Amino acid sequence: MSRAPVDLTAQDSLDVLRGVLGPIVAQGPIVRRPSMTARAERRQSDRRSAVVLDALRERCDGAPLVLRLGPRRLVILTEPDDVARVLDGSPEPFTPASREKVAALRQFQPDGVIVSSAAERRRRRPLNERTLASGQTVHPAGESVVEQVARIAAEITGTVRMSGLLDADMFAAAHWRLVRTVTLGEAAHNDERLTARLNALRRAGNWSYLRPVRRRLRAAFAEQVREHVERAEPGTLAAAGREAAAALAAQEPDAEGLFDVASQVPHWLFAFDAAGIATLRALAVVAARPRVSERVLDELASAGHGATVLPYARACVLESVRLWPTTLVVLRDSTEPTSWDGRTLPAGTGFAVVSSYSHRDRSRHDLGDRFVPEAWLDGRADADRALVPFSAGPAACAGRDVVLLTASHLLARIAGLGLDVDRGEHLAHDPLPRTVDHHGLRFRLGARADRSLGTAV
Repeated sequence: MSRAPVDLTAQDSLDVLRGVLGPIVAQGPIVRRPSMTARAERRQSDRRSAVVLDALRERCDGAPLVLRLGPRRLVILTEPDDVARVLDGSPEPFTPASREKVAALRQFQPDGVIVSSAAERRRRRPLNERTLASGQTVHPAGESVVEQVARIAAEITGTVRMSGLLDADMFAAAHWRLVRTVTLGEAAHNDERLTARLNALRRAGNWSYLRPVRRRLRAAFAEQVREHVERAEPGTLAAAGREAAAALAAQEPDAEGLFDVASQVPHWLFAFDAAGIATLRALAVVAARPRVSERVLDELASAGHGATVLPYARACVLESVRLWPTTLVVLRDSTEPTSWDGRTLPAGTGFAVVSSYSHRDRSRHDLGDRFVPEAWLDGRADADRALVPFSAGPAACAGRDVVLLTASHLLARIAGLGLDVDRGEHLAHDPLPRTVDHHGLRFRLGARADRSLGTAV
């Protein structure tokens, strides 16, 4: 049952800032800072955050928690019905274009759908949904996507065979090659400068409105993206975007400027990076648990190498995001005064869902700190409104399905290497740690390698 929002005391506010929001900001909400993610793992910052929020939720009987940050009012939601109300009410009266998000993302995607006005969003959202084939588990360009996944898996296989090692940096470099090719085509495959520019802009975005826009770098990055979009071959997301834009522009010729594919590409690249983090963490759990690994490999062997859905591998990726969310906090801003159980909050109030807390709330379900991919197969996870690995409601991630297709096939193929993960004893059994630094993950060829080598291609 919803309750009127409760104003936090000065001490409670300090506890939330230090124990909940501070670690999120320190790690980097737009691009992770390796030194701070390592520190977060050592301190298990998500566990500390849960202690703070558990105490406040119990004391306030589950009411939304109102935190004052100078003139800014931020409401932290801890109950699933409240989470569902805000996310179902997006983009109006709860817009995804929160003050902090707009200031951060203007660095590299000022015209992205996620930070668009309501009028702009009505055109840009359909462009994203058509291009990314929202709601289709296999994208129309799925064969090309899986072909590129197999190519990258083969590259990783070759590297691991030579060195016996796979670390986070090696994985990230390979994953970016995959993302650039799937999104922009062959000419972008080795365009590391594109990724370097994007990451530099994302690092600036970590500071939100505290950092001026790097306009020259943003312009150079945007021009580079546009050139790739114009020459992207069929089978890429950019080519699908060109087709979608042409179709939408034919229906609304006066709105043609809002069907600009190049302006949406930065967000696709940004989102795919998060998918890489989730895949790497899922791989760590798969490598640490032979029974899970066997099931992933058996599924791939049965499915073949085409663009088929891999339900269990897909569920492993979703479970990775549940356990260790890549979006650390889901933000919305109210566009009008909000009446909440007898209290009215002014327009411009921020609403926040702390994903790591919402996803592991043992008071509502038995998932908690356990690795349970089966929950994404039997409907339990989808029925829980507080589990939002790709957000939820009308503003949910339009690229969820193509991301999961890509990530699940990559996970299954790399699992075929039979890797052992360093410090795997922490992932081999439940309960799993609340915080896992993906930058620190390292894998080595293990005893199972002889059985599996070669299934990656």
